[in-house]
Amino acid sequence: MVLFIISAVLTSYCVLLLLFALFQVALGEPLDLHWLHKILLFFGVVFITFGVVGIGLIWKQEWPIVPLSLQATAPFLQFGAVGALTLLSPFIFRGSKFLIAVAFIAVSAAIFLCPLYIQSPCLIEVHELPEKPKLIGHRGAPMLAPENTMMSFEKSIACGVTAFETDIQLSKDRIPFLMHDNNFPGFLRRTTDIKDKFPEKANSRDSANFTWEELQSLNAGDWFVKVRTDPFHSVSYLSEDDIEAARNQTIPSLLQLLNLAKEHNISVIFDIYSPEKENETDDIVKTILHSGIDRSRVLWLPPTKREHVKKIAPGFTHFYKDSEEKEGNYLNVKYSELNMADIRKHRSSNVTVNIWGVNERWLFSLLWCSGASSVTTNSCHILKDMDRPDWVLVSNKYSCMYISLCFTFFISPSIRTLKTFLLPFINNFLTKLQT
Repeated sequence: MVLFIISAVLTSYCVLLLLFALFQVALGEPLDLHWLHKILLFFGVVFITFGVVGIGLIWKQEWPIVPLSLQATAPFLQFGAVGALTLLSPFIFRGSKFLIAVAFIAVSAAIFLCPLYIQSPCLIEVHELPEKPKLIGHRGAPMLAPENTMMSFEKSIACGVTAFETDIQLSKDRIPFLMHDNNFPGFLRRTTDIKDKFPEKANSRDSANFTWEELQSLNAGDWFVKVRTDPFHSVSYLSEDDIEAARNQTIPSLLQLLNLAKEHNISVIFDIYSPEKENETDDIVKTILHSGIDRSRVLWLPPTKREHVKKIAPGFTHFYKDSEEKEGNYLNVKYSELNMADIRKHRSSNVTVNIWGVNERWLFSLLWCSGASSVTTNSCHILKDMDRPDWVLVSNKYSCMYISLCFTFFISPSIRTLKTFLLPFINNFLTKLQT
């Protein structure tokens, strides 16, 4: 956090320095940078550069979000770039050398022509807009209640979710329960009070070390409302009643969730987290069948013993984790693993495509325009209120509009500055030829 604050301060300083320099040029004042500013500017550029490189290495897996974000923002970034070029062009042509001016013109041409190459799924006719993707509550509604608790899933019902997403483990006495963290020392410490209730087991890494009675005795909600651990900084928006209810949540069993889903006609999709998935699949299937939930509402995701599950529990809807594995018409992939064109291709082939990890409006908008069937999200309370994507533009009209704006905002003032810059150069060149 400290590094981010320092980076923000240095970036603001560099931007202000640039603005002051532009003001001085506009007023015709000479640019005379104090040595202290030179040192700070150099330090700021180096610090920010290393920071960007470091973040890029640490969050390498998030790089695919960059081209996605450009699909959502490129049309508007281009418009801003044209405005910036329009403001800068008089200064560039007034005080720059010929090569710099030519380079500036080349960059400007690339920017105002880039709408011809911008591709976004939201550049479509309004009547071609697909149906809004359905919402799947990732561990319920974890921004409104402690994840994987009954309160969280009840909150997600109010968001209009069509499925609950959860994670299943088995207790020592073979009871399936809901918990995401798994298979590492202290896996219960983040979301329960295991250190207070069973300190001797606080560093256990296996759910098979706990009976269902022990798991039920743990508090699974108090961590959520503490300022220090508030995971989404959302507790301050909750009512006092909700905060009190969150404080008293416990670990639910799979059967409790299935009964809730059956009551509200909601589907269930889940992962199995256990060192012995093969041995636990049968226990989980038995619990599902015992609940009496409509089998078509069980969205089976775990690949382990899939063929066995198809035999003992026909009727489950089987989702697959990638296109290569896919044998049926249901696909469940992360937002970064499938591009927008592939989503449209799968949908045109009547494949149901669920995209997980979708928590932002802009990303949801892109997937909506692409035709995704559903998304798994932490933000169901935000996405449920969207009546349409953040923006939709007709492709041909967009291209014409932006090229017209580019000519209006850039070409017109540039002609004037080009005259003042190029005419003397041409006259001097012709004079030399004559002599």
